[in-house]
Amino acid sequence: MRSKLEVAGHALHPMLIAFPLGLLGTSVVWDICALATARPLWGMIAYWTITAGIISGLVAAIPGFIDWLYIPKGTRARAVGVYHMLLNVTVLILFAISLVMRHAAPGGYAQAGFLHMLPGWIGVVLAVISAWFGGELVETLGIAVHEGANPDAPSSLRPRRSSRVAPGSGHP
Repeated sequence: MRSKLEVAGHALHPMLIAFPLGLLGTSVVWDICALATARPLWGMIAYWTITAGIISGLVAAIPGFIDWLYIPKGTRARAVGVYHMLLNVTVLILFAISLVMRHAAPGGYAQAGFLHMLPGWIGVVLAVISAWFGGELVETLGIAVHEGANPDAPSSLRPRRSSRVAPGSGHP
């Protein structure tokens, strides 16, 4: 099943998820730096990294949800997609809770402590589990995979021919 939203022949959702995963995951590194050094700068960086991660997560969710709508009902892929989606929503909610807690922290978000950070850290663990479900959708269930995908398939930037070429035949 091909993705319904593509850019240059590739599904948009997997292109966009790198941003929230990277931003939210990196916020934990900044949190650790803040706790280890007691320097407010790291807390400030973590706060704004989380803000950007939540915004980019909401943007990435749009093409993901649209693709999920086209997964056939009653399939294992549809159920796996629900788990993937619910986990990602939970991740964003946990980071939003952390953001609000940090904002309300004594001394402001740059001085947030471990308990203010904890919901986001739990969110990172859930994001890893959700990423596994996303991999299951693509690698095992073939969601957002081009028909006829194989090691010798032509570039997605080249127009596709209407005739089918047997995988491994050596023809482009």
